[in-house]
Amino acid sequence: METRRLILFFIFTFSLVMLWSEWQKLQQKTAAANAPPPIAKDGGAPGAAAVPAAPPAGVAAVPGAGPAPAPQSAAVPGATPAPAATAPVAAAPVVPQVPAAVPTPSRTTIVTDVVRAEIVSEGADLRLVELTRHKDAIDPARAFVLLGPHNHFAQTGLLAQGVDLPTHRTPFALVPGETTLKPGQDKLSVRFEAQAGAVRVAKIYTFHRGNYAIDVAYEIVNGGAAPLTPSVYLQFVRDGKAPAGESQFLMTFTGAVFYNDRDKFLKQDFADIEKGKPVPAKPAPDGWVGMIQHYFASAWIPPATGQREFYSRKVAENLYSAGVIVPAGSIAPGASGRFESKLWVGPQDQDSMKPLAAGLDLVVDYGWLTIIAQPMFWLLKWLYSVFGNWGLAIIGLTVIIKAAFFPLSAASYKSMARMKKVTPRLMALRERYGNDRMKMNQAMMELYKEEKINPLGGCFPILVQIPVFIALYWVLLASVEMRNAPFYGWIKDLSAQDPYYILPIIMAISMFVQTKMNPTPPDPLQAKMMTIMPIVFSIFFFFFPAGLVLYWVVNNVLSIAQQWQITRMIESGEDPDKKKKK
Repeated sequence: METRRLILFFIFTFSLVMLWSEWQKLQQKTAAANAPPPIAKDGGAPGAAAVPAAPPAGVAAVPGAGPAPAPQSAAVPGATPAPAATAPVAAAPVVPQVPAAVPTPSRTTIVTDVVRAEIVSEGADLRLVELTRHKDAIDPARAFVLLGPHNHFAQTGLLAQGVDLPTHRTPFALVPGETTLKPGQDKLSVRFEAQAGAVRVAKIYTFHRGNYAIDVAYEIVNGGAAPLTPSVYLQFVRDGKAPAGESQFLMTFTGAVFYNDRDKFLKQDFADIEKGKPVPAKPAPDGWVGMIQHYFASAWIPPATGQREFYSRKVAENLYSAGVIVPAGSIAPGASGRFESKLWVGPQDQDSMKPLAAGLDLVVDYGWLTIIAQPMFWLLKWLYSVFGNWGLAIIGLTVIIKAAFFPLSAASYKSMARMKKVTPRLMALRERYGNDRMKMNQAMMELYKEEKINPLGGCFPILVQIPVFIALYWVLLASVEMRNAPFYGWIKDLSAQDPYYILPIIMAISMFVQTKMNPTPPDPLQAKMMTIMPIVFSIFFFFFPAGLVLYWVVNNVLSIAQQWQITRMIESGEDPDKKKKK
């Protein structure tokens, strides 16, 4: 019994140490990010035009940055240059200098049934996206704003060798037209145009009803006398601060993500970009780039038009960029070309994101337990379709998991019940042998053998269930469906803390009851630790989302009922195994 209790004690202690360690890391990152980033005039992307001090072999030079070697790939504002061995993407451009006097950019407001967006004339870039169907984490009366806060912008531009093409710093003019999606209208297109010498460029945004995917296209008319081979860069800029309202006790990832078929889903946090670490994704013929935070994501999804390069870079103090460069093909003199991409700016809705691009649904990251967590999420969604309430779906999922592990749980409770029955004899052995640990352990083993008790019999079933519990924890933590989802009574948001801490208090009581139902360890120190453990764990659960606490409360109540029944049968002399066989 002492061995079993000791193992459980180490498991609990290790969990607490890991939670404390991760909380300390988060505190350090938050402190490092406290200094506000410089904000460019009129909301422009600060530092977005920054360039490497010395371009590597194969990358075009920016005026004022030194001579350019033989170019091979596009140099993107704010991009980390590709290594010399990188395969070429397209003919390299020269990025124009920012004009000495940039006019104040005008803003165009786009309204659909799911977003309110603002596009500025400078680069015709998306500077604000408000998700009207999602509430703000701090002020529920307001809609959640994904792009805009934290200097989080979606930017694009064109690059070509020897030609100045529009970038995210070039003024665009809005072509008059509708900017509000009207009832019965399925899509809304907004067009911006710019002229760069003999090249005329149009940038078109197409918004769709009930959809967070935005089509972003370039139409390029080559009015020059030479062929044009442009590349398109698609990038995000963002500061390194965590989203407002995020709990410091729940570790979720905020940063850049990349995907291609070879490297699969890759993350790069802002600390790594700050240190100048290379982008984790290698050049590939496919893939996308994004920025993610708890519950929400933004992603550029280029077309499959050829080899693309991914990049990331620190562009200013506490400001970072991540993007991809994609060739747009060759355009003959007098001809026109079109480049189409998609931009996702919305919740991490797996059903909506998965059809857009391979691996896009992986922004909902369950880690190494995805193989267990993904089926759990599907089951949870099915239960929601049955009950119409996410809280009831959580309860239903808890009951199903508890039923699936009933045989293992029963074996654990039987072992604990038998141990509790012989606890008085164990205490007597302790008093008899005093400090003679060798004789006491020998006598205890003889007692276990006599009563046919395996002191570790209750430990293995618990260890088997741990991966399932952790996977369910991540499902409930990562699912945007839990956000702002009400339960009943005082629980208005299953992703937020219980406002009156009623569920954590109930959970603390249930843990205390479970402790009292278990056999008392012979060692006084272990007995004291097991007594205070419910209090320690309850403190953490005071800061956890109500949906997670609801799961643990239901799980504990079911465990208490199962353990009470098995203990009652054994103490009354019944053998649960024999009764089951009958």
